[in-house]
Amino acid sequence: MNISLQNKYALVCGSTQGIGLAIAKEFASNGATCILMARNENALKEVVQELSTSNGQQHSYFVADFSQPHEVKEVIENFAKQGTLHIVVNNTGGPKAGPITDADEDSFRIAFNQHVVCNQLIAKAVIPGMKEAGYGRIINIISTSVKIPLNNLGVSNTIRGAVASWAKTMANELGAFNITVNNILPGMTQTARLDSLIQHTAATKNITVEKVTENMLNEIPMKRFGEASELANLAAFLASPAASYINGTSIPVDGGRTGSI
Repeated sequence: MNISLQNKYALVCGSTQGIGLAIAKEFASNGATCILMARNENALKEVVQELSTSNGQQHSYFVADFSQPHEVKEVIENFAKQGTLHIVVNNTGGPKAGPITDADEDSFRIAFNQHVVCNQLIAKAVIPGMKEAGYGRIINIISTSVKIPLNNLGVSNTIRGAVASWAKTMANELGAFNITVNNILPGMTQTARLDSLIQHTAATKNITVEKVTENMLNEIPMKRFGEASELANLAAFLASPAASYINGTSIPVDGGRTGSI
């Protein structure tokens, strides 16, 4: 099975921490040249130095804030004029927790820009190069909420669903060009995002962090949280030639928590 990413160029968004960082490390260890994108330049510089260069890669980065789509548009279009990206991982932080009935319109607008508009800007810039290369992989890090909405994540549930529909539509249009579009749906994964959600839930319900954690673990058949590296393993497979006929899917990585087939 060919899971090598040698001679492939991969854009990994949100790659200075959590799942994005784990994916960048896994891609690099499998031979990909990684181009990182996030808003913290100091963190980006540090991550570039951490990535494997065992295949002679020269990793680089872009600075862009996903809440400012014009920044994303500028950097990705400039890169597309100079080189080809074979792999794109769309990944950025989710909207803050809270009931949908409490959300204001700005919360939806900001989240839509971060997750849907930015994905579209990146895709439009890189698809011509993917078509020319005869190889493309677009991987979106979303949430299991696209299968079953999660409590107290009203805006996130809404926007994640929009990304999933965007991805399926894109997959239908690009499959003929050997470009696949798939979604990874993280469950409860040990990241700063999970820590934030636990803290928010504890404060909202006036219970301890330990109790919130215990309740969450009891919902997971494997009785543990996931590791970012476990998401990265799937991303590396989907990015590889071995996943050439997997297209338009949404794959949960959640220890079995999602209550649907």
